[in-house]
Amino acid sequence: MDGVEGVADVSGAVGGTLTAGSHVAVAPLQSTAIEPPAFVPDYLLFPGWRIAVALVIVALAVGLSKYIVRLLGRPVARQFRRQSVAQTVLRIVRLAIVLLGVGLGANVLGLELGDIVLSVTVFSAVLGIVLAPIVGSIINGVFVLSDQPFEIGDMIELDDGTKGFIDEITLSYTKIFTLDNTFLVMSNSNIRDRDVINYSAEDERTRLSLDVLVTYESDIDAARDLVERAARDCDSVVEGGPDIRIGSARYPAKPTAYINSYADNGVLLRLRYWALKPYKIGRIQSEVQTRLWTLVEESEATVEFAYPHTHLVFDETSGSLHVTSDEAANRRHATASPAPGAPVQPVSDGEGVDAPETPTDATDATEPTDVESTDAESTDTADD
Repeated sequence: MDGVEGVADVSGAVGGTLTAGSHVAVAPLQSTAIEPPAFVPDYLLFPGWRIAVALVIVALAVGLSKYIVRLLGRPVARQFRRQSVAQTVLRIVRLAIVLLGVGLGANVLGLELGDIVLSVTVFSAVLGIVLAPIVGSIINGVFVLSDQPFEIGDMIELDDGTKGFIDEITLSYTKIFTLDNTFLVMSNSNIRDRDVINYSAEDERTRLSLDVLVTYESDIDAARDLVERAARDCDSVVEGGPDIRIGSARYPAKPTAYINSYADNGVLLRLRYWALKPYKIGRIQSEVQTRLWTLVEESEATVEFAYPHTHLVFDETSGSLHVTSDEAANRRHATASPAPGAPVQPVSDGEGVDAPETPTDATDATEPTDVESTDAESTDTADD
């Protein structure tokens, strides 16, 4: 029969014969796990020895990665001008060594790549849901390293006013050491979407301004000279020198005061000056303003700071207002005890006629007899 002949041909090809009642020997599947060498004694092959060997291999890989990174640190730093790029390269080298150790440990345990990696559908779902933000931050980290908007050690200011120094740049995040002595860790995808001011990009000199309002009666030339001198007297301000170039424009390096506008309350002067370092801008501005106040106080020139004055004016359109004199109010509420035998002075209440005087002399009150005699004499004279 064709079926039997086919089986016979196959058995002949593999060098064996099939007989009635015979069993086909099946070879066991070969394991990919590393077998111990023959010279290893049996007492070392305790249960779980593969796990112990795998952990030792991973630990050695971690230690070896640290040693190699330390060994390659200086040569890599010489090859790359930017510190952040050099650190990223060293991290990649270290990660590669650790992953190699993990792979060897997995091989000792008998794990294959097909046992570790999930199916394409499940892996894609996990990557899209869980790993998407991480992958996005890593991609943005590559752009941050390539675009070079800032470098480690640069002083930056975020759009919300936070200032600090770049402490670390990785593929996934950027660490900022703020001026409040705190760390701010931001993902690269977040920091790339925000406005960042870099004070240490190329030239650390920072241009500052100060607005001063003086009265129209002031000596404007003297006021401008005092404002410029206040900035020049500060050690942290550029006193002069060649013009400073910004793009295709050049600006004077020395402090310069301009007439900005003629305001309602005075002449507005604007001082433009350059700070040597951007790290203590608040202190520099305070020093300039303090020095300006001292110069104005000591100067004999007619220079006066302008500020609004308020006057209250009442006319026929303002309505009515009852005003009480302080003297009258005090007299109304103050009562003095009269001296013994002294006449009581009438006190006006400020609204009516003074009260009539009251006799206080005892002799005046006891003279009705004299009055009657006088009237009698007058009657007798009239009769005559």
